[in-house]
Amino acid sequence: MRAAGATKDQRPGDEAGRIGPFVRSKMFANLFANGMELVEETANYLDNDGRKASRDLSREAALAYAGVSMRLTTRLMQIASWLLVLRAVREGEMTQSEARDDKYRIGPMERRPASEPAAGMPRDLQALIAQTDTLYARITRLDHDLFASEEEAAPATNDAAGQLAVLRDAFPGA
Repeated sequence: MRAAGATKDQRPGDEAGRIGPFVRSKMFANLFANGMELVEETANYLDNDGRKASRDLSREAALAYAGVSMRLTTRLMQIASWLLVLRAVREGEMTQSEARDDKYRIGPMERRPASEPAAGMPRDLQALIAQTDTLYARITRLDHDLFASEEEAAPATNDAAGQLAVLRDAFPGA
């Protein structure tokens, strides 16, 4: 049963109607597939070629590699978790209201320590880091767009008509 005034694509807790259509879209299906593929590709790399490549690094570089790979794995788990929550919404296993809970939101991308020696890392690892950073940034934007409150999601009125309306509201008798 839908809430009063809810459209076909809306459910209670999704007043703006953004979540339902998104999780059923081709865009989400592609994002989900690409995200999970990156998780799997990175896990395979770290378990196989990455492990071999890390053996060839100096002791200091190997320690840095371990830190970099842990941060990469953490970021990918955040991505996978976010994607799985939205898939659960699509499959009806979770409500949109539940998905809005802060514990499922993806946070801003943490800054890498300036001392992190990305240049000294194997090229394949650097490529995975870059792909993950790009995907994380995209998901962060989507998370904000999908889960922002109505006030946050409202577009700014920078056109002339919008500015005139603001002036009329500010000076009602003029």
